Amino acid sequence: MKDIETLDTLNQLKIDLQGDVSSPLGFIAGGMHVGLRRKKKDFGWIYSTTAAAAAGTYTLNRFKAAPLKVTEETIKNNQSLQAIVVNSANANSCTGEKGIQDAKDTQAWVAEHLNLSKESVGVASTGVIGSFLPMDKIQHGTQNVLKEQYNQSEFFNQAILTTDTFTKHLSVQVEIDGITVTIGGTAKGSGMIHPNMATMLSFITTDAKIDADTLDNCLKQTIDNSFNMITVDGDSSTNDMVLGLANGQANHNKLDTLHPDWEKFEYALNFVSQYLAKSIAKDGEGATKLVTAKVKGANDVAEARKIAKSIVSSSLVKTAIHGEDANFGRIVTAMGYASEDIEPSQTNVSLCNVPVVEDGMSVEFDELHLKKQLEADNIYIEASVGNGEGAASAYGCDLSYEYVRINASYRT
Repeated sequence: MKDIETLDTLNQLKIDLQGDVSSPLGFIAGGMHVGLRRKKKDFGWIYSTTAAAAAGTYTLNRFKAAPLKVTEETIKNNQSLQAIVVNSANANSCTGEKGIQDAKDTQAWVAEHLNLSKESVGVASTGVIGSFLPMDKIQHGTQNVLKEQYNQSEFFNQAILTTDTFTKHLSVQVEIDGITVTIGGTAKGSGMIHPNMATMLSFITTDAKIDADTLDNCLKQTIDNSFNMITVDGDSSTNDMVLGLANGQANHNKLDTLHPDWEKFEYALNFVSQYLAKSIAKDGEGATKLVTAKVKGANDVAEARKIAKSIVSSSLVKTAIHGEDANFGRIVTAMGYASEDIEPSQTNVSLCNVPVVEDGMSVEFDELHLKKQLEADNIYIEASVGNGEGAASAYGCDLSYEYVRINASYRT
C-alpha cells in the first residue's frame, strides 16, 4: 500500500471535498437533535437502499463500549448491513449488561422502523464514558430515521461530532471496468486519539461490487496506513470504530485482488482513509498545527511506523512544535527510544525542509529562518535512519494550553 503523498492523485481520482458517505449510489445519510446535547445535532444514520457488504475494525482497548460489541458481533455473523445509527454526547461505555441491552434495543427499534432484520443494523456511540443512554430520546431518534426533513448528509456529519471543530468528509471517484465507482467517507475525532485508533468513528461507503471478506482485508490494510498512524494525545478510547459498506450498485465486474483495476480501488480507499485520518489529527483538541513525520531507511515498514509514531506522539516534540521552537533534540530522542536498531551515525533529520541532523550530528542552520517556517499550519519532519526499505508516515498535532482547558472540564 503506497502513501497517497507519493502518487499523482489527479490522474487517478476525481476528488470532491464536499462529498461524504451519501455520495455513492444508493446511500442516504441524515441526522437530528434528540436532546443528548443542548442544541447541536446528536443522532444520525446511514442507510443503503440495498444490503451492503460490511467490514469493521475496532479499538484494542479492553473496555470496549457496548455498541461496538453489538456491531462487531452483528458484522461477524452477517457480513452485511443496510443501516447504521450513531449518537454523540454519550459513549454507552462501562455500562455493563444494561448498556449491551440498550444497544440491542436501539438496533431493534431501527430494524422495526425500516422493516429490516436486526442483523442488518449497526450501532455506534461517542461521548462521555460511564453514563447510561437516555433511551426515550434514543427511541425518538430511531422513529425519525429516513424522515425527509432530516435526510441531509451534512446533518449526519454534524450529528456524530463531540469536541471536533469541523466536520470531516470527502468522496472520490475512480474508474473500474470503465464504470464510475464512488467511495465516500465521514469521520469524527478530536481528542483521545492515538495509534490503534481512539475516540474516533469513521464510516466509509462505496457503490463498488466487492464481497465482505475482500473488503475487510482491504480495509484493515488501509487502516494500518491511516487511522493507526495518527495521534493527538496518546490516549486510546473505548469506542473507536471504522466501518466500511459496499452495496455493489455500480455495474462493474466484481472486485477482488486479481481484478485488473484492483490497485486503483485499493488506492482510492487508501486516499479516503488517509484524508480522514489527517483531518482528525489536524483537529486535535486545542491544536494549531498538523505535524507529519516521514521516516525512511528503516529495516522494515513495522520499524518505520514505530519510529514515525514515536515522533508525533512525543509530548516534548508536540510542545516544541506549538512553541515554534526548533528543538530537534526532542525529535532524535523520540526516535532513539522507539527502536533499538537505529544507528545514530546513519541518521539524518530535517525540520520544515531544513536539515538539522546529518550522520547523527547537529548541523548549523539559520535559527530565525527555521522559526519562521515553524509558524506554518503544516509542519513536516523527515528522517532517514539507514539504508533499509522500510518507510512510513505518521500524523499528529501540537500540544497547546487549550488542550488542557478543554479536557480539564470535558465531563462537567
